[in-house]
Amino acid sequence: MSPAQAWAAYGLGPLLRAGINGKGQTIAVVDPFGSPTIAHDVAVFDRRFGLPPLSLRVIQPAGAVPRYRAAEARTGAAGETTLDVEWAHAMAPGAKILLVETPAAEIEGRSGFPQIIKAEKYVVRHHLAGVISQSFGATEPTFRSSAVIQALRGAYRLAARPGYRVTVVASTGDSGAAGMTYSTRNFFTTPEVSWPASDPLVTAVGGTQLAPAGGATPPGPGQAWSGSGGGRSAVFTRPAYQSGVAGIVGQHRGIPDISMDASCASAAAVYGNNGSYPAQPPGWSTACGTSLAAPMFAGIVALAAQQAGHTLGAINPALYRMAASHAPGIVDVVRGDNGFTLASHGRTHSVAGFHALWGYDLVSGLGTIDAARFVPELARAAG
Repeated sequence: MSPAQAWAAYGLGPLLRAGINGKGQTIAVVDPFGSPTIAHDVAVFDRRFGLPPLSLRVIQPAGAVPRYRAAEARTGAAGETTLDVEWAHAMAPGAKILLVETPAAEIEGRSGFPQIIKAEKYVVRHHLAGVISQSFGATEPTFRSSAVIQALRGAYRLAARPGYRVTVVASTGDSGAAGMTYSTRNFFTTPEVSWPASDPLVTAVGGTQLAPAGGATPPGPGQAWSGSGGGRSAVFTRPAYQSGVAGIVGQHRGIPDISMDASCASAAAVYGNNGSYPAQPPGWSTACGTSLAAPMFAGIVALAAQQAGHTLGAINPALYRMAASHAPGIVDVVRGDNGFTLASHGRTHSVAGFHALWGYDLVSGLGTIDAARFVPELARAAG
């Protein structure tokens, strides 16, 4: 998928032609370690797809990142950074991007999060961005207790305050209804969700698959993606904005809230030359997962903030009001599920997931978007 195909799939054309491209907005992309070649890589990406040159700034407010070396953790981090930056830029080509690199790996539980939260507080306190994109998460049970998660929420509380109004988005993960323990590459065999996506102050972005419409017609929003992380939080109770979907979430915070493309059957083109990708041809590859969905949606939020003339802050209450009023910019997803089959300790387990339904569900959330309608609707609803 190219940026032009993504614009066609989500109806960005009328917005871009009207000058709603993210101009005047800044998206903070937060990634452990970052990439040493990101400025070069995004420039190649821009030239290939005819995008305007990106205004990119890189900061390391939580401490200096260790020198790059071609180990798995670092090449993977560089690849993630490349995906995040290029596709936030693709969806909001006029916005600036602030790449916020942190010096510790985010693996599971508390690991890496103190540095991430410190860096995000710096961004919020200094009014450096209007939206923060996070393509990472740790399954809730990998934290020692819910108190550990509560102690790490400072950046999100700050971002939601009236004096800052920063929108925070996070990917819901690629294990469907199951949770993953990254250190051992094993999975939980019961339904679990990941934080920070499960945080009520964060907009949780799940996954769909874009379905080709045939011939030269660009893809359009299709079914829920089987890897879309979704379910009910064991840490957070149902926030007030989900009262209208209490029949689905019960007494718990439910995720996702919204969904964008994540399927490897509708993967996105990326360019990176730091050894993060197989050469096919050199430097070019494809990427997928909710790590793609989150920066794509962050770009959409930047468009809405431009149209509103101000940053939007915590947008979840606005999203659920829009859905309750049947806003045409929210496109329901009614096919698919996120059940997950996995191997653990030599045995095969099936984790029963959730099914896409009319209205809100625990696979795609409220659904996906028609940007030409969604962006002005969100600008009004979050105003």
